[in-house]
Amino acid sequence: MKTGKKMTVSHRTVVLPDDACPTCGTMMVERRAPLTLPVNGEKMRAPDCSHLRCPRCGEIVLRLDEARALDRKALDLYRARHRLLSSAEIRGIRERHGLTQGQLARLLGLGSNTVSRWEAGRNVQTGAMDVLLRLIRDVPGSLAYLKKRAS
Repeated sequence: MKTGKKMTVSHRTVVLPDDACPTCGTMMVERRAPLTLPVNGEKMRAPDCSHLRCPRCGEIVLRLDEARALDRKALDLYRARHRLLSSAEIRGIRERHGLTQGQLARLLGLGSNTVSRWEAGRNVQTGAMDVLLRLIRDVPGSLAYLKKRAS
């Protein structure tokens, strides 16, 4: 058993095992349950999320891979609720038109890494950006118009 966390109890430092609760020191229990994460100010409840929970104080701890999975699930739920394009759909639009992520970002007036974050599922586009992406996908001549305005 590895040790790593330190907890001060009555003016002395106690080294806790890695799977101990950082709040009370009780051994955490592996669980799968719904967890809630805010996305753009809305609470998204992701079902069946793996995490550690303290049986004594209720503290919840997520490992790095669990936190990433929760973030992905919450963003996917947000996209579905607001009928936004998925990461794969955004990538498909860009690739169909032979654009790099940076080129698409410039056409949309965005920072250079924004499209990369959308496609990787780390961020979600606004409703307005979703409409622009759909115009590029669905309306002939819209990409040419954006390219003309960007130059």
